Amino acid sequence: MAFIYDRCASRSYRQLEMRMTGCDGYTDRMGWVPAGRWIDLGEDALTAQRPKFGALLEAMQERAAEREVLCLVHNWGRLSADGPERLAFQTRIVKAGGWSETTFGESDRHGRALLVGRRT
Repeated sequence: MAFIYDRCASRSYRQLEMRMTGCDGYTDRMGWVPAGRWIDLGEDALTAQRPKFGALLEAMQERAAEREVLCLVHNWGRLSADGPERLAFQTRIVKAGGWSETTFGESDRHGRALLVGRRT
């Protein structure tokens, strides 16, 4: 089950729409069931405490007991452009019972144990 996440701080949503189209297509090609979209906008997209991302984690954790779950992003920058901060977001996803993947096929699925052992 794919939980699609993005963030957009700009006033133009054109690139966001293109990324969402890419996520929808990737989900379809992989044969995953989409769980929905969670998008942090404006100032919320720039902080470490993102409301929509938090809601995604809660929903993901609820479903993880029933089936495999993942957070799909267009690219790693959708979590964060900062490497250590991005790893912290990925760790939160793993702790919610899932893994992260990009529409470019990059995944932390097989390295989840390493992320859980990190300090966040």
